[in-house]
Amino acid sequence: MRAVDYFNSGYSCSESILMEMIEKGYCEKELLSVASSFSGGMTVGCACGAITGSQIVIGYLYGKDNKFNNPQIARNLTNDFLNKFKSEFKVTCCKVLSKDYQDNPVLKKQHCSKMVEFCSNLLNDVLKEAVVNAK
Repeated sequence: MRAVDYFNSGYSCSESILMEMIEKGYCEKELLSVASSFSGGMTVGCACGAITGSQIVIGYLYGKDNKFNNPQIARNLTNDFLNKFKSEFKVTCCKVLSKDYQDNPVLKKQHCSKMVEFCSNLLNDVLKEAVVNAK
């Protein structure tokens, strides 16, 4: 999984998702800087960065005045994405997701890698389905 490779090489969780999607041609490299402020639960432990990175991509593709220009689809895809994430991990809050690993950065990185991988796979699936349904 490319996002996990990026995550393990120094990119944050949100940046890692963006890097994979940039590599796949879903968005432009200039969008990467936007993801930096969403890292680490928006730097204060709120929403998981892998989730927010995924939402950035969905909004970029389907948001108002953008590639597919359909904000309702963006909201629907985001809702579906979040529901699937919550069914797997129960919560979306970075602090809660990583609370057992705060004192061990190595274990925290390993744990967060699971969320990066999950979000990467889910985002790829969501985008493929959205493209199929758009045809």
